[in-house]
Amino acid sequence: MQRIGIIGAGAWGTALAVTARRAGRDVVMWAHEPEVVATINATRRNQTYLPDMHLDCCIRATTDMADAVNADAVLLVTPAQHLRATARALAPFWRPGVPAVICAKGIEQGSDCMMTEVVQAELPEAPQAVLSGPTFAIEVARGLPTAITLACADAVLGAKLVDALGTPSFRPYLSTDLIGAEIGGAVKNVLAIACGIVEGKGYGDNARAALITRGLAEMSRLALAKGGRAESLMGLSGMGDLILTASSAQSRNYSLGLMLGQGRQLADILAERKAVTEGVWSAGAVVDMAARLDIEMPICAAVDSVLNRSRPLDEAITQLLSRPFKAESR
Repeated sequence: MQRIGIIGAGAWGTALAVTARRAGRDVVMWAHEPEVVATINATRRNQTYLPDMHLDCCIRATTDMADAVNADAVLLVTPAQHLRATARALAPFWRPGVPAVICAKGIEQGSDCMMTEVVQAELPEAPQAVLSGPTFAIEVARGLPTAITLACADAVLGAKLVDALGTPSFRPYLSTDLIGAEIGGAVKNVLAIACGIVEGKGYGDNARAALITRGLAEMSRLALAKGGRAESLMGLSGMGDLILTASSAQSRNYSLGLMLGQGRQLADILAERKAVTEGVWSAGAVVDMAARLDIEMPICAAVDSVLNRSRPLDEAITQLLSRPFKAESR
């Protein structure tokens, strides 16, 4: 696997391009915006999404999808809600057997499909893997130590992908549980918004720790109901990603919750952002999926009610704190 295609030139796609090149691979990165492509190729920087990083000359940007998927493996790094349309556009150029490594974290609105289900529908001949875990793009790009889950049902293919992408500072840990890796990556964004709200309201560290712990229980229930494994949620793509995203202002989801807790309006916060805050778009889909599976997820439901159902924030918090006492195992 010498040539790696990357679909999506946001901060995370750019960081993955840098680390793939650091692993010795040739990298072709597709971007929707011609100006992003032109800037990368001319200046060796992605001024829009990751301006502080110099990009090696063997990282090439393109607007040509056929060029980007002419690779030994392709990383799909578009926002979750755009993955279906992007995969559909890629399908005419995709060579059978080339693996699709899903790096988007979310659940599709409307269909409540996981990203693996979306890719299976649009790229049925592509073997799949999921790359998910506690990662801030700028730290990965800088080569700071990072561990991440790479989930692939085909253990042999998974090992090849680990060898292709892994470096001493970027360490993929192999799993065969794609569902667990996906659910962890999607739900943690919603929970991070809740933790940011707690910080913004000044409720203290005890409350944030409680939200992380009870949120992990919600995440695990949903993964098990979808066929995932409980131990996966105790790993990097579950607990690890949740701890990182729910406790740092670097996180777009946590920082959005923080501003909501401080009294700002959602529309105003989103209007200031170029990058996508995935938890906003996944919250409703997570809650809908849980309802279909008869899974109780009160924290995610409270976040969804504030983001998408015009519920006053204080009212949603009051309802959470008024829930009946239960055994911790439930």
